[in-house]
Amino acid sequence: MERAQRTQDPADRPDGIPEEAAGPESPASRPRLRRPRRQGAEPGPPGSAPRRRWPRRARRTGLALVLLLLLPVLATQIALRVNYTGDVADGTRTRNRDALWLGHAWIDGRKKDADVTALAHRLAGTGVRDLYVHAGPLEHDGTLPASAYPRARWLVAAVHRELPGVRVQAWLGDVLATEGPDGLRLELPATRAAIVGSTRAVLDAGFDGAHFDLEPLHSGDRDYLGLLDALHRETRSRGALLSVAAHQIDPLPGLHSVFGVLAGHPKWWSQEFFGQVARRVDQIAVMSYDTMQQWQSTYGGYVAQQTSLALEVTPPTTDLLMGLPFYHENRFGHRGAAETVPAAVRGVRLGLSRTDAARANFGVALYVDFAATEADWAAYREGWADRPTTSAS
Repeated sequence: MERAQRTQDPADRPDGIPEEAAGPESPASRPRLRRPRRQGAEPGPPGSAPRRRWPRRARRTGLALVLLLLLPVLATQIALRVNYTGDVADGTRTRNRDALWLGHAWIDGRKKDADVTALAHRLAGTGVRDLYVHAGPLEHDGTLPASAYPRARWLVAAVHRELPGVRVQAWLGDVLATEGPDGLRLELPATRAAIVGSTRAVLDAGFDGAHFDLEPLHSGDRDYLGLLDALHRETRSRGALLSVAAHQIDPLPGLHSVFGVLAGHPKWWSQEFFGQVARRVDQIAVMSYDTMQQWQSTYGGYVAQQTSLALEVTPPTTDLLMGLPFYHENRFGHRGAAETVPAAVRGVRLGLSRTDAARANFGVALYVDFAATEADWAAYREGWADRPTTSAS
């Protein structure tokens, strides 16, 4: 989904005098009384206490442990680099099912008609069909005040006018109380019922669907699956869409369990759980960024692997979207120089080529509008949308 090598001179003689400087009259040539050396001790300057030295067996054990930790990491990085090689299949371009995450400014009054016109110009000729507009966050009890999305009706009407066929979904989310005391608790029936009620309200406000991003969501969460079942019944009954932002899939089987034990943050989902989620929604967008990769080649190989893993378990009737990083901050887990749009696009195309090149219900999701650069848009158009770059006002 951030070293300089040290050199160490050879050890001098214990008395600090090089061998070649010790002549017959030098202090180094005279016999000296030596205190018996304790096992595991190393002599220091005269008058100092002996320094403890690791026994040879302990040093070898420590080295073995370091190798046990480093070798799998090295092997994984090599595998990802290899996964980034090869040719992409012809036709692995946009299927006109792409999506774009939009910030809260679009529905709180900051954006105007001119901004929608500029957005329409920006998206003309691309494959973007869905807009996930931030309308939350949900309260920790699952409710959502109408004051959070005061300009929803204006935005939906303006998009439908300027971009016929493009759908506007309410992007809802909250922090889950899975790794801390505060947050939304899906295990509470009242909370799940409130989320369904909040979804009903945003659909009443004119949105074409609801898009959920709840984090950190642990693999195997049965309450989340139950919530999706209830939400899908509601959206289907109204002819609306249900979509979710999904965690990445275990790069190695069971890795989420290992991280859960060691770090208290599982990060990934099992492939099985990903499939269970995908079967309950109309669209599933993989957050294929913040991957901890340090090079474009390994990041692209990682995205290729994630694309293949997701394709294997996503029903052909569900839209599978792979996230593209339209942002450039540097922090733990995300290195902007590594997680680039060109690397992600090539990774997506490689994974699609190897797994299901003819997949129709497939696309990419661009995160996020307010952090995107002209270079990001150019890379998306030229690498995936297969249209020449155009300027946008």
